[in-house]
Amino acid sequence: MKKLFLTPTTLVFLLSATLVTGQNTRFSDPETVIRDQFWGNLYTDGGRSFFCDAPFSRKGFVLTEGYIYPLADVRDALSCGTARQCGKDNRYRQIASDLHNMIPVRNRTELRRRNARYEDLGVTVKEDECGIRESGPFFEPPTRVKGDVARGMGYMVNTYGLPWLGSARVFQNWNRADPPDDREVSRHKRIAEIQGNENPYITDPMRLEQL
Repeated sequence: MKKLFLTPTTLVFLLSATLVTGQNTRFSDPETVIRDQFWGNLYTDGGRSFFCDAPFSRKGFVLTEGYIYPLADVRDALSCGTARQCGKDNRYRQIASDLHNMIPVRNRTELRRRNARYEDLGVTVKEDECGIRESGPFFEPPTRVKGDVARGMGYMVNTYGLPWLGSARVFQNWNRADPPDDREVSRHKRIAEIQGNENPYITDPMRLEQL
């Protein structure tokens, strides 16, 4: 019987071929994904909160799982009803389980921005201690994660057919001004390993210009 020998190049090809750029098809149980994959795997050794860049070694009581594309807006887009009612909708469960959309966020920040729309508010609106600007229903993230937000938004809009939560032009500007850094790329690679699909706007940011 012949033995199969894999060269490093072949191995890399085979590993990359298992990743897709489509939807999350591996997970559809949000509660389990949050517990076992988000906090228990992706951030098992801690990390830094998304908007405020505060270090943490474990979840604790000040942090929660946030969403670049808030789940309340997903429910509105799907017209599936309340959170309890949408929990019975397989499409919603699939979207709500997508790690590419999940971020570690301070509880108070997540509560304030759940129904916000992303916008450039300008220097006339004062930044808070995290670099966030807010005015009425509008939310402007800190400069250092504007591109992250834009690429996460593009992924959700294109992958699941959801509406933009703000102007596409604003997100495209943020994407150009804040290209992927090492932290975003490292997180993306880890999620791709766990979930089995990529965010094409991180691997090729110029694709966002086509949306």
